[in-house]
Amino acid sequence: MKKYLIKYSLKFLLIGLIMGVSSCQKNFTNPGAATSASVLNSVNGLTGVAIGLQNWYSAGRGGLVYNTVAGGGLLTNELYCVNSGNTDEAQFGTGGGTVQNTNGIVTGMWSVSNKVIYDANNIIANVGIVGDKGYASGLIAYASIFKALAIGDMATFWDHVPDTSGNNVNFVTSAVGYARAIAAIDNALTAISANPISAKFLTNVNPGIDIVNTLYALKARYSLFAGNYAAALAAANSVNLSVKSVFNYSTVTLNPIFSVATSTNNVFQPVDSAMGLPAGLQPDPNDKREPFYIAIGTSPRFRLSGFGAATTTPIPVYLPGEIMLIKAECYAQQNDLVNGLAQLNNVVTKLPAADPFGVGAALPPTTTSSQSDLLTQIYKHRCIELFMSGLKLADEKRFNRVVAERKRSYLPFPFVERNGNTNTPSDPGF
Repeated sequence: MKKYLIKYSLKFLLIGLIMGVSSCQKNFTNPGAATSASVLNSVNGLTGVAIGLQNWYSAGRGGLVYNTVAGGGLLTNELYCVNSGNTDEAQFGTGGGTVQNTNGIVTGMWSVSNKVIYDANNIIANVGIVGDKGYASGLIAYASIFKALAIGDMATFWDHVPDTSGNNVNFVTSAVGYARAIAAIDNALTAISANPISAKFLTNVNPGIDIVNTLYALKARYSLFAGNYAAALAAANSVNLSVKSVFNYSTVTLNPIFSVATSTNNVFQPVDSAMGLPAGLQPDPNDKREPFYIAIGTSPRFRLSGFGAATTTPIPVYLPGEIMLIKAECYAQQNDLVNGLAQLNNVVTKLPAADPFGVGAALPPTTTSSQSDLLTQIYKHRCIELFMSGLKLADEKRFNRVVAERKRSYLPFPFVERNGNTNTPSDPGF
């Protein structure tokens, strides 16, 4: 089996990470670790792999949190590249054909997504060895969160995703990718319904992620992206909006947005105080979300804040405002303008003190004249409420925004895939 080495250049000082990756045959190895067979045949081994999923997903410049926030923000005009010497980010900032198949964000996002999916599948396939059914369901649920996130990220940034793992695999459309993410979540929800997650499992994994609420939140997100509004609304209604679910960071595992960009002021920063939005969609001058996300300084004037404010600032897996806006959109798409507007105004009028994360517009309620107008307002408030969440690229495409508002719709396929898989689709034109 061919192996490819992702080696970030010295400018990526915060990554000391070398990943053994190939095309969709994902036989990932760690030369210092136990053999795959021994790891997957013990409860401790499966737990260790599960804990590792969060690190792969959320830590460092190679993780999916950094790459979806940076890549998505640069492509959708939320961010600009401060220093063109950061070649990978600079390519995204320019967009179009400038984004190369060898780009580090493209390669890293693809490879880590496949790594997370591969490890999650191995956990789920081997939980039969776990005697404690509640512990086993916890493993399934926890692994499925990261599997769904990774599939969802790929479906957002590529127009096709691998159908499965293996040699020379086929590809499916991004729409099918979202359906696969939902199926993984449904499998997890079935498992924990039959056997509630044991307290022992919860003490053995990283604190911060509320498993059940996160599963419903992600089902709502990807059902919305798939256009299944009834399922999205039902899932959103199952989320407890007072509960936080976050990726925690520490002085050892640093918040990647802060450590790479905020602290250095050398990679990316917000475009402006209007969050890069066009006229008609820009925040109200009194919108308290704008100063939450964007600090005012000098050189540059507009600086990162919010969830990239400090070394240990947690990053939400989802925001309560996202769930409210999912409800609003589901009602609006089904032409229930009364409930759609009510849910939108839950976000518009929300005070920072009433939000678990302090994200609140604190504006007077808005009005609407039509379904089209309501959907436009929902899009506007998604852009503001979910600033730098990595979700705006999917939103721009879903809401059929003009192409001029983004730098690319989909990414080219990295050479680490194309060189090992003859079924790799042609690169999208834009």
